[in-house]
Amino acid sequence: MIYRHQPSTMDLPEELPSILWGLDPIFSAFARLHVTDILQMRESCQVPDIYFYKSHPIHKVDVLGTVVYKREREDFFCYGVDDGTGVINCLCWKNDSMKEELDSGKYRGKPSDDLPHSFNLAVEVKNLKRAQQTRIRLEIGELLRVRGQVKTSRQKREIMASIYYKVNDPVMAVQIEWMIDVLQLYREFYDKPLHLQNISARESPISSLSKATQIIKDFLEQRAVSKFRLYDIEDILQPLFPSCPEIAPAGQEPAAGPSTCQQLRVLLKEALQLLQDEGVVYCKVKSQDEVYCVSAQDKDLLMAVKDIIREDSKREKYQEKGCHILHILSSVRRRHSVNVSKAALELVLNSLECNGDIISTRENYFTYFII
Repeated sequence: MIYRHQPSTMDLPEELPSILWGLDPIFSAFARLHVTDILQMRESCQVPDIYFYKSHPIHKVDVLGTVVYKREREDFFCYGVDDGTGVINCLCWKNDSMKEELDSGKYRGKPSDDLPHSFNLAVEVKNLKRAQQTRIRLEIGELLRVRGQVKTSRQKREIMASIYYKVNDPVMAVQIEWMIDVLQLYREFYDKPLHLQNISARESPISSLSKATQIIKDFLEQRAVSKFRLYDIEDILQPLFPSCPEIAPAGQEPAAGPSTCQQLRVLLKEALQLLQDEGVVYCKVKSQDEVYCVSAQDKDLLMAVKDIIREDSKREKYQEKGCHILHILSSVRRRHSVNVSKAALELVLNSLECNGDIISTRENYFTYFII
């Protein structure tokens, strides 16, 4: 397990006012934090049982770990869960079915003598309750997943579970995937500071880029555009810059910084780059006067992909499973253009499949549809 540097008291950001907590999406989610961070989170001075990991308010967590100790009471289990960074006590309440003895006779029943294999509701309910008990009764060494609220009891941090169950993970596949996901969440969300913009502030560049991207997408779809150049679509972003072009008054020098028209061109290029990353458009040949092709509307690309799948599906190697998407991508880059991305190919394959030209035999495998 990778340990991260914990900020000192001097590094901790000022606590966010409680009225703004709902603006942080992490506050409404079950945060997948390491146990050591749950134990070290500082408690809010405004509301009890609310904690802060850096600038993010936390009150619900999601933990996966090994049971290292257990205690059973009449109404609940106490499991000590170790995720490799620390151990936390998890209070797991029993439901009503757990408190009942299965052998009490309440669900007793036997199959019909006339129909030895007939369905018996009482027996099935009993089997279902027995299976449920095996998932929530854990022994030391077994893997437990817990979701619930963080509480402080007797000066010790613990989790009041709302959902808990045993995880079967004989080859540790679930734990490895969990560790990777948690580290990614830390990098992309938990370790990044929360920035709340003033409502009266100007529109952010991210919002402008999102609007520009959507405007271009709508234009390409409505006009069924297959190819275009940069200057062909400059005008459609004009509403985002109503003051373009900017002309300085007579006798005055132009304002410092990029002009509005320059900002428009920069925004246009950023939006097109984003569309290329999504696979919506691609450049068949890189040049100074670039021609952008719309992936799902480019007949040459559609035909090239269809021909590759039709030809290779006849080969013995691909007859049973079909052609894998990476094989198709490699062939498309050799025959058509090296600039076709996987995202663009996925859109083309989806279009061909919707039209009935190809079929998917399994995930990421495609074959030619023969009538």
